[in-house]
Parts: sequence; C-alpha cells; structure tokens
Amino acid sequence: MYYITKKHLSRRTLLRGFGGAALALPFLDSMLPAATNVSGAASRTRLGFYYVPHGAVMDKWTPATDGTDFAMSPTLRSLEPYRPWLNVISDMGLPLAYTEDGSAAAHHSSSCATYLSGAAMHKNENRLGITIDQLAARKIGQETPLPSLELGIEGSSATCGEGWSCAYRDSLAWSDEHSPLPVERNPQVVFERLFGDGRDGDARAANRQQAASILDGVLEQTSSLQRNLPAADRRRLDQYLTDVREVERRVALAEQQASSDLDLPPTPVGIPADFEDHIKMLFDLQVLAWQTEMTRISTLMVAVEISNAIYPKSGVREAFHPLSHHSNIQANKDKLAQLNAYHVSMFAYLLEKMKSTPDGDGSLLDNSILMWGSGMGDSNVHNHDPVPIVMAGGGSGSIKGNRHIRSGSGKRPLSNLLLTILQKANVNVDKFGDSTGTVDL
Repeated sequence: MYYITKKHLSRRTLLRGFGGAALALPFLDSMLPAATNVSGAASRTRLGFYYVPHGAVMDKWTPATDGTDFAMSPTLRSLEPYRPWLNVISDMGLPLAYTEDGSAAAHHSSSCATYLSGAAMHKNENRLGITIDQLAARKIGQETPLPSLELGIEGSSATCGEGWSCAYRDSLAWSDEHSPLPVERNPQVVFERLFGDGRDGDARAANRQQAASILDGVLEQTSSLQRNLPAADRRRLDQYLTDVREVERRVALAEQQASSDLDLPPTPVGIPADFEDHIKMLFDLQVLAWQTEMTRISTLMVAVEISNAIYPKSGVREAFHPLSHHSNIQANKDKLAQLNAYHVSMFAYLLEKMKSTPDGDGSLLDNSILMWGSGMGDSNVHNHDPVPIVMAGGGSGSIKGNRHIRSGSGKRPLSNLLLTILQKANVNVDKFGDSTGTVDL
C-alpha cells in the first residue's frame, strides 16, 4: 500500500503545552513522504523482556506436541488468541546460573542475574555483564529519546545471601559488568518521564497544578493538527489520545489513593496497591512509549526473587515463594501452576493491547519481539534447566508464530535465543553471553 500526499509530518513532532508537557505522536501515515510504501516503513522492532521468579510447574507449562499448531498447555491457555504471534521455546537453560556456592540464596540471585546476561555472578563483588536490552540500547536505543525503560512491581530484596550483591536479584538490566540499572515502580514517575519535560520535580508538580490534564494543555494544537490529517490518521490519533487520557486518569487516581489520610505504611506516590492495577498501568505506559517511539526497548520484573507476594485474584492465597517449594505434593503443584497461569494472563493483557494498537501497516505486536519467562525451572529444587520461556511478536516480519520449538538434543543456553533476538532486531553481533549458536525462529 502506498501513501501519496503533499503533506509530510515530522516523525519527531511534539505537541507542547504549559508546564513543560510534551506529547509525542504515534506513527501516522502523514509522517511518510509522498509515494512511500507503507508496508516497508513500519517503525523499528520493539523489544520487551519480562521476568517472573520461582520458575514454573513445567509439565503444565510445556506443550504436549511440537511444531506448528501445537497443543496449548494449561498454563499458557490464556495466550491462545495470540497463537499467530506465539513461539514457546523449550529445552533452554542457564548453565552459568549454577554456582560453586550451591545455596538457595545463590540460586535465586543467579536466576535473575543470568536470565538476560548469559553471564555468571561473582561473590563478594558487584560484577556481572551487559544484558541483552542494554546491548540493544547501545546499538538502536540511541535513536530514541529514552534508550530503554526499566520497570518493576516490587521493591528491593530484604536479604540476598552472604557474599552476594542484592543487585543480582533487584536489577534485570546491566549497562556493563559493573552497572546494574535501577527499576522504576512508580507509574507517575514513568508517565512524567514520557510526557513531562523531565527537568525537575518542582516543574512537574507545577504542571500538575496548572493543568487538569496534559491533554488539556495541548488541546488547541491537537485540534489544529487533526483538521489537517486524513481520516485514517484522525482515527488513529483519536484512539491514541483516548489511551493517554485513560492512563493519565488511572495514574492520577493511584496518586490520590496513595496520598489519602488513611493510616497506611509509607508508600511512594502513584504506586497502586493492587497488583493487577499496577502491572496493567505499567504495560499501558510501555505501549504508549513504544507507540510514540519514545523508546523501543523495555524490561519489566513481575516480582523479585523470594517474593512473598500474595495474588488474591489468582484464587491462590499462599505467598509466592513458600508455594514454589511444593515438596512434589500434587495439590501444591496445582496451586503453583494456577499462579503461573495467572501471571501469564497478565502477559495476555499486554498482547491484546499491542495487537489492537496500529503501527505502520500492521500492529505494534507485529513489529515487536517479546520474551516472557523465568531463570528457574523446577523451583522446588532450584534448577535452571530447562527454564520456561514464551515469545510473542512478529519481529517486523522476521519471525513466524504458532510454534512450539525445541532447541535440539541436550540443553542449550538461553543466550542462544537472546543472540537470535538481537539479530532479528538488526543488532549485528555474532555472540552474546555464553551463546553457542542461534535458535531457528
């Protein structure tokens, strides 16, 4: 399909309002020069990496059949509507997650540390290796205002084991072997990074006092812009503005609730108490960031290792970490599998949002590569081989879906998949971490 017009809107057009607000725009056909092939002009591939601690009940996670049209497993059932974009990757492990220490604390730390780095931890020092997201940020993240986003749900770990830095389990992203990046939990802060001027807290606070909404602050410019857009772009912009206002409304509500006069423990402003509200808000902000190409790269930690979080909406009342030590009692394993399925259903929420978000000549899901999984397999024995991994997204046409892929005879390092993802995203490297090859995607 070709788009022909005399008008050409800059890809970096911003709607600026008072208080430093700056609203980026989604990808519109009007941003293409005349006679441009829309199908070949899709935004660059977005990369998202998600981490859930404590492994999974692998026989409920792993599909019973291989190849295309595989039999969907019980844990992954909520992902059925996204089968055309889905690849379940089996038989991958983290060989460098096994340490000489051998303690439970070391296994938990290395699960998180090695997941995106393919590197081994070092005792009594803070040293690991660059993670896949940050290598991508070096190569393609410099083309966007924010090279990457590092998001999470829970705060720092209380204890991390003797001699092991808490950074190994508190940070999913490392910019180099000595530099773990902090995780941002607060949707308000993320929102302001995306749509505020980012200069200082006072300026952002003044902006909130002056305007009922960032959208109100740019309303006049928005109306003027819409009058000059073709119908398809007007519809796309209308939907984007609706999404921004809805996220803004939920962020403001969370801020009000966190700032109430109730006698509650101190909570950072803007962090919802409910897990689903929190993660969905972060997902929605991530989608807005990708849609506007404020960034193309993001990580999100669903929980930290040795998390004692309870998820009432899952139907399971036991705390996450104690439940993960199921002692091979079937009733306990069934509850853990139920919790695994609940977490996967949150991923399904993100996929639905991305599937319904236009991007170029397809959807945001078409133009993304997402990896969801854990650095531990059987949590009862703290093993790292195999680990549960599912991928979603079309990689801008470079990845087929609807497959259960086994990595081959023997256990292969997860770094093989990470290397493949980098290459699919046009980050040209021949090796990553402890990789020994690639995966056929």
